[in-house]
Amino acid sequence: MVELRGRWGELVPGSASLADELVARYVERTRRAYRDHYLEIVLTALDSLIQLSTDPTSVRLAAWFHRAVHEPGGTPAEDAEASARLAEQLLPQYGVPPIRIAEVARLIRLTGELAAPPPDSYAPPRRDANGDVLLDAVNAILAADPSRYAVHTAEVRRDAGDRKAALEQRYDEVRELLDGHLYRTQLARQRLGPVARVNLESELAGLDSQLPAPWRGWQQAALTATATFSAIAAAVVSIAASGASWQVPTAQNEAGWPPVVLAVVAFFSAPLLFRCARSASQRSRLIAGAVVAIAVTGLLVAWARVPRINPAVGVGLRVPLLIAALLLLLLAGSAALVASLLRTRTARFLPARNPGQQLAWLAVPAAVALILLLIIQPLARNYVLSSNERVEGTPNEAGKASPSVLDGTVAWVSKSLPGSGAEQAIGTRYGIAVPRQSGVIEMLDAATGVLRWRYSRSDSDEQPNIVATGDGDYVLAEFADVGYLLLDAKTGHRKAAWPGHTRDRLIQQAQPLLTGEPAPGGSSKLHGVDSDGHERWTFEPGGCTDLGAVATAEAVVAFVGHSCNDEPDEMTALDLKSGKRLWTKASADTYRRPVVVAGLVVVAEPGGDSDVPVALAAIDPRTGDVRWRWPVPRTWACRTLLNAAGKYLVVVDCPGPSTLENRKTVVTAIDANTGLTAWQTTAPVSPRMKVTVTADARVISLGRGTTGCVANVISSTGFRQVPLPTGISCGRDPRAIGNLVLTSGTDTVIALR
Repeated sequence: MVELRGRWGELVPGSASLADELVARYVERTRRAYRDHYLEIVLTALDSLIQLSTDPTSVRLAAWFHRAVHEPGGTPAEDAEASARLAEQLLPQYGVPPIRIAEVARLIRLTGELAAPPPDSYAPPRRDANGDVLLDAVNAILAADPSRYAVHTAEVRRDAGDRKAALEQRYDEVRELLDGHLYRTQLARQRLGPVARVNLESELAGLDSQLPAPWRGWQQAALTATATFSAIAAAVVSIAASGASWQVPTAQNEAGWPPVVLAVVAFFSAPLLFRCARSASQRSRLIAGAVVAIAVTGLLVAWARVPRINPAVGVGLRVPLLIAALLLLLLAGSAALVASLLRTRTARFLPARNPGQQLAWLAVPAAVALILLLIIQPLARNYVLSSNERVEGTPNEAGKASPSVLDGTVAWVSKSLPGSGAEQAIGTRYGIAVPRQSGVIEMLDAATGVLRWRYSRSDSDEQPNIVATGDGDYVLAEFADVGYLLLDAKTGHRKAAWPGHTRDRLIQQAQPLLTGEPAPGGSSKLHGVDSDGHERWTFEPGGCTDLGAVATAEAVVAFVGHSCNDEPDEMTALDLKSGKRLWTKASADTYRRPVVVAGLVVVAEPGGDSDVPVALAAIDPRTGDVRWRWPVPRTWACRTLLNAAGKYLVVVDCPGPSTLENRKTVVTAIDANTGLTAWQTTAPVSPRMKVTVTADARVISLGRGTTGCVANVISSTGFRQVPLPTGISCGRDPRAIGNLVLTSGTDTVIALR
């Protein structure tokens, strides 16, 4: 204390009592921080800097007074204000001029803002030599001996009161100090700056270990991970884009190098952006900015070169994939740039690892993978689907077809449908859908044959396979290289696109909808599917199996054939909605030609090596019970075709040996409710002709008569042959849609009256 008292000297003549009072304030027992050793460090530093001031006496007085008043738990601003008022109260008693007293008070009040980063000393808003010297001297405690500095900081935190609040407050203060310039004068920077920064960084590390901060720095880690894994994802998507075409059909001069170059750039950008995100250097920000510029430029070029769509040219999958890769690269560069800027401002002093950062590094790649699978892939596919489709026509109210009475006249003839005919036509609630070559489906009015709407795709040049589903409300079309698309039968607009993994499925039955999934190893699967492609259930009987199935409104009956382990074939019933197994029955041979009639499943019981069945059996799909059996005459020897027509099972066969000489066909209608024969007709028609069956159980085929094409009609009333007008192709199969009979002309569909 004597040494501290000696530093006062003759600062103010005749002020020994003032010096004693100030020293007493700094050494009083109730004070826990800012004691005499603190003031001694300030005054010692001031001696080396005082030559830079313009009023040394005022600066020294301010240094003595700046913590003369200190209340435990008080803020620096409160202490500075109280100390300035004390100086204004005491100094006039010792003859200090008012102008100096005002300067001293001003300087003391400056010390209340020490925790805030000081202005840049290289370009200060205005020069304050006295303030700079005093503040640098006060901050000299930061450059004290490490042990003395540790004691001082411990005293300050203990003096603040609540330990956790004091730690958090001090942590924020130290980070603010480290993020700014510690000293105003160049001399203080040179002498005190390095040691002060080491002390502050050591204190910050100690504070970090004492504060519970499991999540600190997760933002920085998340940005770094985003920069790294987004670049990797961009490389993966670019590689996928290199295997796709830019337009459909692929142009001969189409360049394949852009996605390869982008993949290489993205791949090598990943480690660079990782380092950039963890660095605050100017070079890191330049590299991240360059990646952003490359991505933006690539996006502009790609968007400008997107193919113009027309009926002959479509957009390939490379377009959305390449754009997605560039967007991912843009995200990577932006994340690295933001991380570098964030590190410059607030994230320079973070713990190396904590749960928050580790979780961020685990969550970001998972999020990127989910973005690839759940967002980018579906968006890319939907972009291609939407860009390449066109719907033409403004459908009016659909007409209702009149039943074909087959009087030898024509009800209507469609316009030219190149490459199409009646064989592929299907009936819907809103007309007759006909597939055409070059990826086109046309809906004809069932009453007039007039075109209602046309759906076409630029990315398909093959005839789609179509079925009616959803009780005739939808057309399910399978396009080559595209997959299954669900079209609204009323308007022609696409309602849904089945998921990509269903592309190789086979439609087992359209109403209700069942799909089969054949497997090379013989592990076939059966799926219960909604119209939009959503799978309700999957039935997989195991290895070495092949499957066939039919469904009623309540149940599915699956016929399982085993090809190894000498296991017997079996018949299994499943609930249509849930796929729950209802019953299973073993059989020596797999039943053949199942057909659904009046809610029953009718199957042909095999007859050994012969294709001719022994009998027809009607099975209740809910219980597996055989409701009735209808023996097949042993003389029958042909195809034994089974068709459903209302409540009747229509059986088409030949009453004799299957030889070229046999030119008779026998048609039998069996009542599905009783299993009894309703009627049977034998007609002089070749059993090798393709036939179609109407809803009212008429069996119709086309043949060539003496004067042209004729229609062979076999029904409950007998057999009749109807001459048809010219223009109908006798060599093409007829098609019955309900009771409307369709035939084919030259690239036309013809409805018979």
